[in-house]
Amino acid sequence: PPRVFLLVFAILLTATDEAVAAGGLSIGINYGQIADNLPSPSRVSMLLRSMQVSKVKLYDADQNVLSAFLDTGVEFVIGIGNENVSAMVDPAAARAWVQQHVRPYLPSTRITCITVGNEVFKGNDTDLKDSLLPAMKSVYQALGALGLQGQVNVTTAHSLDIMGSSYPPSAGAFRPDVVPYIQPLLDFLSAARSPFLINCYPYFAYKDDPTGVPLEYVLFQPNAGVTDPTTGLNYDNMLYAQVDSVYAAVQALGHTDVDVKISETGWPSKGDPDEAGATPQYAGIYIGNLLRRIETKQGTPLRPAVPIDVYVFALFNENLKPGPASERNYGLFYPDGTPVYNVGLRGYLPPMDESDATRTAIHFLALIALAFVTLVLS
Repeated sequence: PPRVFLLVFAILLTATDEAVAAGGLSIGINYGQIADNLPSPSRVSMLLRSMQVSKVKLYDADQNVLSAFLDTGVEFVIGIGNENVSAMVDPAAARAWVQQHVRPYLPSTRITCITVGNEVFKGNDTDLKDSLLPAMKSVYQALGALGLQGQVNVTTAHSLDIMGSSYPPSAGAFRPDVVPYIQPLLDFLSAARSPFLINCYPYFAYKDDPTGVPLEYVLFQPNAGVTDPTTGLNYDNMLYAQVDSVYAAVQALGHTDVDVKISETGWPSKGDPDEAGATPQYAGIYIGNLLRRIETKQGTPLRPAVPIDVYVFALFNENLKPGPASERNYGLFYPDGTPVYNVGLRGYLPPMDESDATRTAIHFLALIALAFVTLVLS
């Protein structure tokens, strides 16, 4: 019967929570919600925990999501949207935001980072750009007032187009127009011991020049690679070259003490006719090969001892995202929990007709059953 199956699953899920708390998968996943057909956060919580995903990134601080992951051991990056960045310059507003969106969930939900804005320097909103660092400082100070500095980082995520040059990687440099913003931002990240987040999509480079960019190079497939003439380092994939170009740009502004982490990367499984390479086959190869490298704790050629830290984009296809068709087809899963392509990430999405109350009761019974089994076997 379905309820017996769910009871068995809940027992397994309890063990999975312990595995997640112990580390789980090294991969992080972006959980976007620009759609009208996604499963409830409580169902998503079970899906991700059954996959042993240990890190999730949101673009907001959805209380329904944070509540659904109480006591699961999953780490969260939460976000303040671009539309709210300017308001956060006011210290009182930043304190109120932290009090409402962070404080109530700690320590039961493991919020470890707040992103203030996303790809702020991609647009032309000067007020937004000017507000970014003051807003980050206000949020950081609000965390300090609550004794949470050191527990919760404050940063922002950047698009790769902040780069003026990225090839070869050792020549990486930020665009001249963003340097006046990036320099003090790096000073803040260094002082706060927070990471520099970059959204990297080798797919974009391939789409723009499918005849000039080798497919094997962007998909982590065997190839001769590209050797940086300055450092002599060989790159067998574009993602690592992009990351190391950002490290070079950061170092050029005087910092070797700020970690670069990949806040988004992915490959669409479907696109418009002019979007070359947007297929389930290529998406599966890209994500599958990336997962294998992450699980071996591989670093980039410039930082071989530092395992790459990656959040894959995205958990679900999001049917309301604007733009070309590819934007709505980056998901690992369809909204019904079916994998878009097979990369070995198996999960269980509970049925829609099971209420949250029923699932909570099942999970509680599972805890009792697990305790009983442990007592019998001890």
